[in-house]
Amino acid sequence: MVDQLVDKLTQKALSRRGFLASAGAVTAATMVGCGNDTTFTPVQPTAPTPAVTIGDSDVLNFALNLEYLEATFYLYASTGAGLSSADSLGGGAVTIKTGAAVPFVTPLYKQIAAELAQTELQHVRALQAAIKLIGGTPVAAPAIDLENSFNAVAKLAGLGTFDPFASELAYLVGALVFEDVGVTAYTGAAPLFSAAAKTNGVLSAAAGIQAAEAYHAGSLRTLLSGNAAATGTYTYLNDFNSIVAVRASVGGGNETPVLSGTSSGGATAQSGPTPPVYTGPSSIVAADSTNALGYARTVDQVLHIVYGTGGAAGVSSGGFFPSGLNGLVKTTTA
Repeated sequence: MVDQLVDKLTQKALSRRGFLASAGAVTAATMVGCGNDTTFTPVQPTAPTPAVTIGDSDVLNFALNLEYLEATFYLYASTGAGLSSADSLGGGAVTIKTGAAVPFVTPLYKQIAAELAQTELQHVRALQAAIKLIGGTPVAAPAIDLENSFNAVAKLAGLGTFDPFASELAYLVGALVFEDVGVTAYTGAAPLFSAAAKTNGVLSAAAGIQAAEAYHAGSLRTLLSGNAAATGTYTYLNDFNSIVAVRASVGGGNETPVLSGTSSGGATAQSGPTPPVYTGPSSIVAADSTNALGYARTVDQVLHIVYGTGGAAGVSSGGFFPSGLNGLVKTTTA
């Protein structure tokens, strides 16, 4: 994929333009780091300061932060080690339990975990290459928390504590926390690219990454629901659906729970018209019920999810990113 991306991008360089309405007007002078319960207080400049234009490389750097998070999680789960210094560009510290490699017992789950880790590593490298080729500078990996963050989400979901590295089924839940968000983030970011990105292959490359994330999400949702149906044990699937509810509350809705088989009335594949009409929640696709289109999230909604906070302006750290994202797109505006 990196080779294809390089071939496309070398045909024409992007100009760094395009203001992202969803990211808001941000400047270095008015971005003040603050925690989840700190009021956003912009610095008052002595003279009017024009807003910094956020270009395509800034959109890609926003996506790169999310790929750093996914790659770090998957690599630790599969190998017990995270990104190399070269791949993280000398990035921040990772908070994670000792011996994080998942004790897989099912060969299929272990194989899929290894493939996901490799895919997300390639996404990191592809985005870094894309940013360089359009004249930008890839940000280093930010500090990442894969321990306290999951416990905080679990607490909000009423689950007590949650360790995604404890077992292969816990891993499926942890992985899905990221994948569903990744799909909605790339879908929502598509309109934010400049016109140039739509003609020289950058948007196509981003769409390719989004498709890979969707494959991941659909596979993981199917594995989780299939295991529950086969064993009659719905603990982990119901835990995930509880987390889905939390994500919806801080990320603007846009969620479809995984079919549990235990919901009131159940979901049925009804006989009748050809093809049969399926009604109920999905075990594969997270999409709107009207047109079965994948959900999109704004930059703000994604930031609120990864920071683990509800709607409020001025949030620039927390949750999975205890020191915030790196780059210009890092602070919530609503």
